[in-house]
Amino acid sequence: MMAGLSGLFARLYVGLQVVLPHHGLSRLMYRLARVEWAPLRIPLTWAFIRLTGIRMAEAAEPDWRRYPHLNALFTRALRSDLRPLDLDPDSVLSPVDGTLSQIGAIERGRLIQAKGHDYALGDLLGGGGESGLQFEGGAFATLYLSPKDYHRIHMPLAGDLTEMAHLAGRLYSVNGITAELVPGLFARNERVVCRFQNPAGPLVMVLVGAIFVGGIETVWAGEVTPVSAIGSGAKAKPESEPSHQGPYLERGVEMGRFNLGSTVILLFPPGMVTWDPDLVPGSPVRMGQRIGGLAPSAHS
Repeated sequence: MMAGLSGLFARLYVGLQVVLPHHGLSRLMYRLARVEWAPLRIPLTWAFIRLTGIRMAEAAEPDWRRYPHLNALFTRALRSDLRPLDLDPDSVLSPVDGTLSQIGAIERGRLIQAKGHDYALGDLLGGGGESGLQFEGGAFATLYLSPKDYHRIHMPLAGDLTEMAHLAGRLYSVNGITAELVPGLFARNERVVCRFQNPAGPLVMVLVGAIFVGGIETVWAGEVTPVSAIGSGAKAKPESEPSHQGPYLERGVEMGRFNLGSTVILLFPPGMVTWDPDLVPGSPVRMGQRIGGLAPSAHS
């Protein structure tokens, strides 16, 4: 009986998302999260901390009253001593604080989304089947950030940015319930695809948007989404337009950030990395911890 009620709730929850105006609600949240008027900002910030369980003691600025608006709290810096990078220069670092949703191999051009569900890599990258050919047989990891998590995104390995593309789409929630019930969720949501070149090979970081995620930023382009960010001065790129003007980013440095929470998907070609065997779906991760390593053949 309880399982039936749980299943009904999940279907209603996802069904409601189908009819909601995703982008309209996210634009509203974008504005609300940047209100500096104290009579609204203070109770809103206090309520958000209480509801989500944000660990303010980990923040570089632990006094929540000193943040000028809610978005500044979302994108807060952490204390410099809290996330040391794994010392092995060949280790692949977790780019975020969050939960490992899925991890494994890319097989027949598809990635696991949730138990019993997969989706096409070409759809995720926005270029059809051929866009992901170099990653066939490679490795992927999907990392979910909840609203309480640290929302800055860091480099898992060093690399030169070779291309960035903004792909328009829906803004479904990316939590576990939605991932189990919405086919091709990550390939349907709005996302920013960032391609890098490391000496050992290429890597891709896909920053996936979600409902109420008021923006995705990168350190080289600034705010990429939302496209219609009111009063933000955002320089958003049209759908799928690539940018080839990229910096070199060291392993572990910040490369972007989310507002609220969302998902990062890492992609590597075959023979480049091996995942640590103790990592399974549901494992908590912290930015800077080792989640895998460069394969010996990647140095040859």
